[in-house]
Amino acid sequence: MTFVAPVVQDAPVEQEELLRSADLRLLPIAIAAWATALLVVLAPPAAAPVAVAAWVMTVAGLAVWRWLPARRRTLAAVVLLACAASGAVATHVAAALPARSAAVEFAVTGGRSVELSVDVTSKVELHGEALWFDGEAQRLSRGEQELVGTVPVTVSVSAEAVEGQRLDLGSAVIVSGTAQAGDGGDRAALVVFARGVDVIRGPFGPLDAAASLRDVFVERATALPAPGSMLLPGLAVGDTRAVTDELDAQMKATSLSHLTAVSGANCALVVGIAFGAAALCGASRGARIGLAAAALGGFVVLVTPEPSVIRAGTMAMIALLALALGRVGAGISLLSLAATVLLIGDPWLATSYGFALSVVATGSLLLLARPIARGLSRWLPLPLAAALSVPLAAQLACGPVLVLLAPEVPLYGVVANLLAGPAAPIVTIVGLAACLAAPIPVLADGLAAIAWIPSAWIAATAQTFAAMPGGQLAWVPGLGGALLLALLGAAAGVMIARAGRDGVVDRHLRAAAATLLAVAAGVSTGTSALSGVVAGPLTVPRDWAIAACEVGQGDGLVLRSGGAVAVVDMGPDPEPLAACLSRLGIDRVDLLVLSHFDIDHVGGAAALRDRVTTVLHGPLGGPEDEWALDGLGAAQRVQATVGMTGVLGESRWTVLWPRAESRAFEPGNDSSVVIEIEGPDLPRTILLGDLGTSAQAAMLGTARIAGPYQVVKVAHHGSADQLAALYEEVDASVGLITVGADNDYGHPRDEILNTLTALGTVVGRTDREGLILVSPTPDGVSVWRERPP
Repeated sequence: MTFVAPVVQDAPVEQEELLRSADLRLLPIAIAAWATALLVVLAPPAAAPVAVAAWVMTVAGLAVWRWLPARRRTLAAVVLLACAASGAVATHVAAALPARSAAVEFAVTGGRSVELSVDVTSKVELHGEALWFDGEAQRLSRGEQELVGTVPVTVSVSAEAVEGQRLDLGSAVIVSGTAQAGDGGDRAALVVFARGVDVIRGPFGPLDAAASLRDVFVERATALPAPGSMLLPGLAVGDTRAVTDELDAQMKATSLSHLTAVSGANCALVVGIAFGAAALCGASRGARIGLAAAALGGFVVLVTPEPSVIRAGTMAMIALLALALGRVGAGISLLSLAATVLLIGDPWLATSYGFALSVVATGSLLLLARPIARGLSRWLPLPLAAALSVPLAAQLACGPVLVLLAPEVPLYGVVANLLAGPAAPIVTIVGLAACLAAPIPVLADGLAAIAWIPSAWIAATAQTFAAMPGGQLAWVPGLGGALLLALLGAAAGVMIARAGRDGVVDRHLRAAAATLLAVAAGVSTGTSALSGVVAGPLTVPRDWAIAACEVGQGDGLVLRSGGAVAVVDMGPDPEPLAACLSRLGIDRVDLLVLSHFDIDHVGGAAALRDRVTTVLHGPLGGPEDEWALDGLGAAQRVQATVGMTGVLGESRWTVLWPRAESRAFEPGNDSSVVIEIEGPDLPRTILLGDLGTSAQAAMLGTARIAGPYQVVKVAHHGSADQLAALYEEVDASVGLITVGADNDYGHPRDEILNTLTALGTVVGRTDREGLILVSPTPDGVSVWRERPP
């Protein structure tokens, strides 16, 4: 068999563009399927009308096909296939909607515990102290009532509840607990918070063998020195259970976390090795393809079918089929076909970040790596340009998706991938061999030790770059930030890929791209200078000790003492908190106090992800609260109880509420963490969380409240549910009310405002006055308001 390697720099541009146009013909079909899937899974009632419209357009197009001129038929075929793909996606969702709706109504509206028979269809992953897994529920029962039918669910259960049981992909379990409807766009119709899970049948057949191999490999790998041992199972077979929160945060901060997720590169290695081995043995083409397909299938079973693995496996199978038929397709065509097939089979993949990142990363390598390598080769040696083009293309394409998850851009990602990337294939091949060699311990131990070396190199790379200053650039959150980064990425790509071309269009493109990048750099620099790390702190008093941030209808306070910083609650959204911290010049947070887990106190977690050293939090009400803590990344977690003390810089804080193991108040408002804090540079302050009258009376009865205080954070945004006697004892000089403008609750209420006025307490409220800063003075405190009344 003769193989002709393409020569990048010698290929005529016209021929390349012709091949590219043919290569992209299936792309509009995949885009149409994806757009339709997003529409119908986010708005399920639209599925049936969209399906009818798409099929009508398909049939109408077929009817006029014979009348079209030959030159129009290629475009018409693309449109027809796009309509058919959209119709198939919408039909799938419309057909599934009745069963999903019936399951939600049955499990949620009754307000009672439900029992489900579930087949586990995913890996079982540990988040905090809770296990999470996906499954297909075959039966739901509630008392004497029963509903039979298949519906996808996500289950959360404490690790202790399943200790000693074989819970893994392929298990059949009985789940009992409470359920809530899945979020819009999620494949799971129900999220079940289980009190218990009984495994009635463990994994069987190949799934059982695969689970056993993974378990043995994880045990063997973790016996090696950390942190390389923690990454080894993830790099080899996608099993990340040994990765600590700290190491996970370091991998994400350096854009290396994709290496621990099995992707197309892993599948390509497996298929290539199997195909090559069969060829060396003199097997026929059909036998080589069959062996490669069998190896791919076994690999997918071993690593479990995550979205990226499904995409990569499907694409590889399509490529093998094309090879068997003698019609080897181009990469983008295969990727487009794979994405379309998968979206028809599972439209809810459209909202999966893992699936999106997998497809976008693969597409970027196929479309962008070569032009970027050509452009970089004007300034760098060709081997170095080619090496840089791969991580750079992936960074430009995946960045907009990643900022939807966390509003920040890793600045060292390209360099970290350049250094760590070459080690990943070695870990995959040798680590996979070590996993499969489990029946021969001596061989498996030796292979694992060899695979540990490049794994340790990757871990060290992540740790080194994560520790470097300025590794994360704060970015505009949400869809606007993603679109902005995509636009800037496209401009950077144009500047690199079209470098050196003298055509009129190329010159205009480069000029437009350069202008856009210059404007973005100027705006970014100016914004940073006015409100960020350069001059942000200069627009407010420099001696502030307490800041009440304007975060909307929620709490968000910052305390500062001796150079150390504490944040108390995070508001309902990350954007206002991030803007406030930027204006105050805050980058790292030594102590985060989460008074309780209502959304108006923890919704801004993305603004503090991987920026917090210690979290002091209130009682956990369920797995969803643990999930909120997981959203902060690597941080020490401490549950607050009465009498607990600590230091913040030169100040000392003490927890006044809640009482340990008290059953009088459920987790929530009345179990809010209440702390007092005082120091030479911080006024004596008490923060009352969202306590209501009953909890305030109980806390006052403990005799731990000893006024006067200089500052009080008024409870529950100034609601009417307040105990006047508590505020009489507190006797504060300043009362801070963190509250949203024009809120639906009427906060702050006249009752508490009148109480504070009668006591002589000066009131500061964020809804009218914006950012409020309190500074110590020789005679007491001073209050600075962004918008003075």
